[in-house]
Amino acid sequence: MAEALERQHVAEQLESINQALGSGMYVHVRKMLQHMAPADVALLLEASPIKSRAVLWQLLDPDFHGDVLEELSEDVRNGIIRTMVPDKLAEALEDMDTDDLAELLNGLPDKVVQDVLRRMDTQDRVRAEQALSYGEGTAGFIMNTDTITLRPEVTIDVILRYLRLKREIPEGTDTLYVTNRHDKLIGTISLPRLLTSAPDSTVDEVMDEEPLTIPVDMVEGEIAKLFERHNWISAPVVNESGILVGRITIDDVVDIIREDAEHSMMSMAGLDDEEDTFAPVVKSTKRRSVWLGVNLITAIMAAAVSNMFEEILSQLAVLAILNTIVPSMGGVAGNQTLTLVIRGMALGHVGSANSRWLVGKELAIGLLNGLMWALLIASVVAIWKQDLTLGIIIAFAMLINMVVAGLAGAVLPLAMKKVNIDPALAGSVILTTVTDIVGIFAFLGTATIFLV
Repeated sequence: MAEALERQHVAEQLESINQALGSGMYVHVRKMLQHMAPADVALLLEASPIKSRAVLWQLLDPDFHGDVLEELSEDVRNGIIRTMVPDKLAEALEDMDTDDLAELLNGLPDKVVQDVLRRMDTQDRVRAEQALSYGEGTAGFIMNTDTITLRPEVTIDVILRYLRLKREIPEGTDTLYVTNRHDKLIGTISLPRLLTSAPDSTVDEVMDEEPLTIPVDMVEGEIAKLFERHNWISAPVVNESGILVGRITIDDVVDIIREDAEHSMMSMAGLDDEEDTFAPVVKSTKRRSVWLGVNLITAIMAAAVSNMFEEILSQLAVLAILNTIVPSMGGVAGNQTLTLVIRGMALGHVGSANSRWLVGKELAIGLLNGLMWALLIASVVAIWKQDLTLGIIIAFAMLINMVVAGLAGAVLPLAMKKVNIDPALAGSVILTTVTDIVGIFAFLGTATIFLV
């Protein structure tokens, strides 16, 4: 309900701003943008065509450029950045969180990155270079360095007086980290425990020793699983020596989960999860042509199998009518298995320890489904066409294809993962090709043997 109201609100804002732009009321639009949250401005930019987007960006107060850039999708953000000179971009990136800064720079051409880094102050440049050195998708890449560290010998009273003097703490802080003089993490203390402990107690008396940590090179998918398993709000990131280098907060993990979901959904259609809805026609056409070309090749392969049985198809028109049933059923059954296995892999439920059992299970399901639907289709075709032999032929083909579909749906994502191919991107196309070819070959091949 809240999400629907938000979409309606943004739609109303977009309509009002477009009307104002059309009337040349640029001062009014500038004032409207000043009263909008950065996330709302980003959503407005993403929902605007290219020309309107450029005007809106020019009307936006430069002081808010960095906040809005953080919220934009990669494709839209890069399009806007290409219109900015390096000096202005470096100013916009000042005080940006380390993880957002690294993500933004990582999507830019190397020449632009180097120009921007040269124009940054020393502190921001060091933060950016360090985050980029860890590699995209790792804990070091997505972490923030805004941590509060304590020494074990300090009293709780001193800590509380320090925090009151500081007057603010980093967003998402639920835990303070205890380090030794070499910055090695030796414990943690939660804010509730800090507030309820005796003022004269020392940190080492109330801290939790041997805290759970995230290695700096851990991939983001594993990080999300840890946060889910332990219900963390934040977690410390350490290097191979146990030195505290930063922390990851729940808002970072929410972004990971959302991006993974968008990636899986868009990959099924062969699209980039960061693709700009209002990207130029030529650019969008190039991206989609690759996927359409792959699909054309697979369709030709299936057609080539049908062409092998051109003679019998020309003699028995009924085979052409029934020829789509078997591949269609196999495709649906296979995609059910494929989706289930990909989901299990994403959640960490499927691995080398249980993959063989899972393949056996899906093979058994394919066999049972094949027997059930083969019996049903045999009865329907035999009664419909008054031909028992034809019913048996399509039943046999159905059984074969359902078994192959179950097997392929389970094996394909496991095999693709081993060779570092995203199953969500290519699994569905390969599976459909397999079920089409097997289904057509089984049906028409069997028909050729018994009807010719």
